Amino acid sequence: MADDEAHFGEGQQVVHAVTFSSRYVVAGLLSGALVLTVPGTASATWPPSAGTQGNTKQSGSSTAGTLVSRVTYSGSVRSGNGGTAVQPVTDWTPPACWYEPRSVAEFRDYVETMYTDTINTPGQANYAKAAVGEFRDIYKDGKYKNYNEDEAADGSWWVAVQNPDRLDDPASWQCSDLPFWVANNDDPGVPQAVTPKILAEAAYDAIQLPDTKVTLAPADITKVNLATWAWLDKTDFKQVSVTASLNAGGLNIQATTTAKPISLKLEPGTSDAETYPASGVCTLNPDGSIGEPYARGKADRTPPCGIKYLRSSGDGSYHLKATITWQISWSGSGGAGGDLPDGTFGTTQDIKVQEAQAVNR
Repeated sequence: MADDEAHFGEGQQVVHAVTFSSRYVVAGLLSGALVLTVPGTASATWPPSAGTQGNTKQSGSSTAGTLVSRVTYSGSVRSGNGGTAVQPVTDWTPPACWYEPRSVAEFRDYVETMYTDTINTPGQANYAKAAVGEFRDIYKDGKYKNYNEDEAADGSWWVAVQNPDRLDDPASWQCSDLPFWVANNDDPGVPQAVTPKILAEAAYDAIQLPDTKVTLAPADITKVNLATWAWLDKTDFKQVSVTASLNAGGLNIQATTTAKPISLKLEPGTSDAETYPASGVCTLNPDGSIGEPYARGKADRTPPCGIKYLRSSGDGSYHLKATITWQISWSGSGGAGGDLPDGTFGTTQDIKVQEAQAVNR
């Protein structure tokens, strides 16, 4: 069997190349074993939004030799795979793979290009040539005839793609069915068939959240037993959104996922400290801010959000961790929408704590 597989990033798109064997094509190898799945019953109502599938002009565009996810992202999007993704607070992960439709022309061009490139590559192994030939025969002269060109207006080919942010996740190989034909408005019959909700979950993975560096008073250097005020200004601390869209194979859907900050958790970096409030969790104020800025005249007050260190950090620093919890919701095509698991996103900043015999306020 030829273990020919590749993944290539293209901006916010993922390229998914198929792996071949002499009897079938699979999405990948996991622990040295072939991973195959059997189509099941789709979990969502189909079509995912009324009037979005069927009687759509077929496009002849293709990306030679690869199956590229047509999902695009806009809004507060992380650059490539850079940055830190939102971390769900529950045992939940965004989808690692899904199935998308392709027009007859796109799928035909993909298979023919792959076949030609493999056959004409100098030194290519005979078993690889045989495998790609058998794969091509399924759609050209075997189970299907000439890629179903005579039915181009009546349906689409559905293919597996992977979430570009989940390429290292073994679950990304679960979408391992051969490309299959689906008539317009028919249920594809696989749980991972792309829907607005799947797009919303993929957008969850793509969100770029703002930095969570907390403003402190005193800043960077404080004193033992001196209350340190902490706050996040609403102008730098606001909700963000990412929209994921798919227009391919007669399917035109989208979903917008929005992250709204709801609380800040302070972890002092040492047990020799007290937090305000005692839980260390500072909730959102009515105006969208968290905590309260320090000002002259507040020295004798207890901060609504803050820390008091009880021991010096010596020659080093304490690592204050500030973690924001974000409430995640989504809305999509056909009026779909709902909530996704809350997410967290945090950073660490160094705080130097000095001894002081007395503090003048």
